[in-house]
Amino acid sequence: MTALPSEVVQRLYRTPPDKFVAARDAAVAEARRAGDPAGARRIARLKRPTVAAWLVNLLALERPELVADLTQLAEALRTAQRDLKGPKLRELSAQRRAVVAALVTEVRRIAARTPGAPAAARLPLAEVESTLHAALADAEVAEQVRSGQLLRAAHYAGFGEVPRPQLRLVPTGEEAAGVPEKETDTGDARRARDQRAAVRAERAERARRRRALDRELASAHTEQQRAERELDGAAVAERDNAATLDRIEAELAELERRRAVAEQELSRSKLARRGAERTLTAARRRTGEVQAAIEALDAEEEDAADDDGEAD
Repeated sequence: MTALPSEVVQRLYRTPPDKFVAARDAAVAEARRAGDPAGARRIARLKRPTVAAWLVNLLALERPELVADLTQLAEALRTAQRDLKGPKLRELSAQRRAVVAALVTEVRRIAARTPGAPAAARLPLAEVESTLHAALADAEVAEQVRSGQLLRAAHYAGFGEVPRPQLRLVPTGEEAAGVPEKETDTGDARRARDQRAAVRAERAERARRRRALDRELASAHTEQQRAERELDGAAVAERDNAATLDRIEAELAELERRRAVAEQELSRSKLARRGAERTLTAARRRTGEVQAAIEALDAEEEDAADDDGEAD
């Protein structure tokens, strides 16, 4: 039986959960049209993920290198816990918190640019964060996250692998006969007390870790809410500034139009002024010519009058 094409599976698990069933039915119909009834049946068996699982799948499909880093960190944490390396474990735990916070931020970015994703205030980021913590503690959950086909969010109360109780062989038959009854009872009682003490210590440690994680989760939620408020405020400011810019650009366009009209009017005024200057120059020249003619005529009349006087 051949495996489903990875692009079909990835396309379906990139689809928002509310559109998953319709996309799956379309893929089933497409496989049937292509003459692959077995593939159509396998596609029909694919399950719809929750919104939180879908967001984790988007992270695994779009940023597989980040999920690979998460898997490596999980293995390092499990190794440090098995080896009881306290300083190394504390260092890796701090790194775990930073990595999970960065991955949750990346999930928020991916959701912001993905059509069909819920609004930022409605993203189930707490479930995403819980799933990532579970992936760090459980190799099986980590593999589901890495596959990009997670169906529901995972939860984990503590951190690290759950310690297994140490087992011992109980002597039977001839082996038991060689052990004094009183010594055996005393050893069993002591081991039982040690085991109960170990269980109580383990429970206390888990409770302590749970309280620490609850405090950390409450702090993370507070930080998330603050960041969401900042994001909403920044979005409102961005819209206001965009509207202001549009208004200014409209005003600039109107000013450019008025400037073009004024430049045309100025050009026409310059042409009219030059025409008027030419007309004035011609008029002045004509005035001078007429004035000179009048003066000449007056001179002639004076000369004629003098001549007449002499004649008399």
